[in-house]
Amino acid sequence: MGVTEDLADELARDVIKAIEATGNEDLATDIQKVLATSSQTAEEAFLTAFRVRRANIKARALLMEKLRQFKAAQEAKTRD
Repeated sequence: MGVTEDLADELARDVIKAIEATGNEDLATDIQKVLATSSQTAEEAFLTAFRVRRANIKARALLMEKLRQFKAAQEAKTRD
């Protein structure tokens, strides 16, 4: 990746960690606004990285839940 994407991805990771720590979902919007005032390119790169990472987190959580359900069903079958 280029400098813009690297910096945006690093910032997105840090914002996600901060959201997880504080529960403040408005942090992403606040950061976006700061970036928008100085660099549309940085803003777009941040939003892309943030959305992709958040989507990945949600998708992985769903995958883990489906696997948990599958394992529970398999264990139930073996007990019967």
